[in-house]
Amino acid sequence: MAHWTNSIADVAGLTIGQAEDEGLKSGVTALLCDTPCVAAVHVMGGAPGTRDTDLLLPENTVERVDALVLSGGSAFGLDAASGVQGALREMGRGFAVGPARVPIVPAAILFDLLNGGDKGWGRFPPYRDLGYQAALKAGRSVATGSVGAGTGALTAGLKGGLGTASLRLPSGFTLGALVAVNALGSATVGRTRHFWAAPFEKGQEFSGLGWPSPMPEDATALRLKGRPEPGTNTTIAILATDAVLTKAQAKRLAVTAHDGFARALWPAHTPMDGDLVFSLATAAAERVPDADAMMELAAFSGAVMARAIARGVHDATPAAGDVMPCWSSLT
Repeated sequence: MAHWTNSIADVAGLTIGQAEDEGLKSGVTALLCDTPCVAAVHVMGGAPGTRDTDLLLPENTVERVDALVLSGGSAFGLDAASGVQGALREMGRGFAVGPARVPIVPAAILFDLLNGGDKGWGRFPPYRDLGYQAALKAGRSVATGSVGAGTGALTAGLKGGLGTASLRLPSGFTLGALVAVNALGSATVGRTRHFWAAPFEKGQEFSGLGWPSPMPEDATALRLKGRPEPGTNTTIAILATDAVLTKAQAKRLAVTAHDGFARALWPAHTPMDGDLVFSLATAAAERVPDADAMMELAAFSGAVMARAIARGVHDATPAAGDVMPCWSSLT
């Protein structure tokens, strides 16, 4: 059995690559499938930014993807998928159409254009090159915090970041989550260091603080990031399992994984967030879940997502020019 990493890479059949530009304060996270995987998507935020998500609808023809991309850069960041696509094409990967091959690479972006980084990139943004670099770096090691798509992410009062977590279920299936947290709301309770996701924490993956006691009076007061505007906030994520799933079942897991957003962020799914979850089934377990196992996958998809969100904020690190502090600076 491979070494357990508490990351989405624990789901057999996946590798992850990341690339970032510290001056830009932005980056790209690419998840590559060893072989094409059944995939779906569910959007619950009011301001999403996406590429090739319509093909993931259960009624549409293409069932499997070669990769998924999470990127900073707002709409400019959608170019990252072209870079990943180029790398996959060089590898001979892609959906076969006669002699042609088209790598299938859906993507989602977050807004990080006002985070203190230098966005004066000239005529063309750098995200295609960052996507290509990320794809070439793909492996089983998954860095967290201020890396990849989480490099310049922000939340209400704190830096966001790139988070991941995994879980082996009693049924034997594995779940993993990967998320870039750039939410309008907050991952912490009021102005404390305690995470909303505390009940789901494993060990001390985000410092083991539990919930505050007593709960502060301002726990549910709205703490929002700056002036809420459409398209300037989002949490974008991938939920993966090694189960054999249909496209419709994968869609259901994309839906239930959003429960993790609601458990880990206050508020979530607002009109000004672009909250989105991709789901993947690698089929590496070579088993179809029965009704009980499918219920288990659905329930714990939210739990593993909540943990990944908290880790993304917890693991952020300071950098020159930051406009918000890191969680580690709180006392």
